[in-house]
Amino acid sequence: MGSALPRISPLGPRGEDRERLAGARAALQALLGTRPSLREGARPLARVPGGSAASGGRCRGAPMSTPAPHVVPIFATPFGVVTVPEAQALNPVLAALFLERASRESGTPGASSGPLAFRSRDDLVERPEEPLRTAIGGIVSGVSAVAASISEFSAEQFAALRLQARAWFTIVRPDGCVPPTNYPNGSWLGVYCVAAPPPSDSRFDSGMLRLHECRPGTSFQDATYGGLRLPYRPSHCNWPPVPGQMAVFPAAITHEIAMVRGGGELVIVSVRVRFVASEQAWMPPW
Repeated sequence: MGSALPRISPLGPRGEDRERLAGARAALQALLGTRPSLREGARPLARVPGGSAASGGRCRGAPMSTPAPHVVPIFATPFGVVTVPEAQALNPVLAALFLERASRESGTPGASSGPLAFRSRDDLVERPEEPLRTAIGGIVSGVSAVAASISEFSAEQFAALRLQARAWFTIVRPDGCVPPTNYPNGSWLGVYCVAAPPPSDSRFDSGMLRLHECRPGTSFQDATYGGLRLPYRPSHCNWPPVPGQMAVFPAAITHEIAMVRGGGELVIVSVRVRFVASEQAWMPPW
């Protein structure tokens, strides 16, 4: 009953068998490539003492040799830290300029003000003040350097891209914070520190820039998963703002400034950046 299995012809003479095996080897070589290419990703043998974890340590005796694994990050998120030139001279001037502007523009359209934080309009790129223009130039150059360092474009191709940017400053006072946000219509975000409060004795993350974990996962963790190291460990990432330094990361990542505990104000400049190719006739609004 049912379909009959195909009949297998009996083996012929030894010469025919050798020809059949040679043909099979040629077909496999055409599919898989040469032997050196197959060995390219191989690693030296590792010695595993005392049996495997899967066996519960039951297999005792001579050590077992297994190939060492080849592990690479496949969903890596770029995060760059850049020191802006002339920051030591620029920062006191910028801090005074921002404090004066915050007191003058509180409540104006486009600005966000409150007792614990102030965010300016995103017009710093167009402002005429010379110290500010120098600082914005260094900040934008730092963002470009991070993007170019991981790009497949040549230096000439990258230089041909047209840069668009919007920038604003934020003053975070004690007990203030910047709520979680992201910017889907920009490629890169730079967060430059003008002034930072002293560390808090009560909270290690006071005033830190926190990037939220964005990889999907579950609540399950075993002993190995909970002990992963960066860049494989799933967790939020904290960066302590340092005057003169800037963090650069993809603008689509949700991030926040944790609550500032203790005395002092945190003053930062944020810049959204995107690069436009010549064939891109239209870009969405910011």
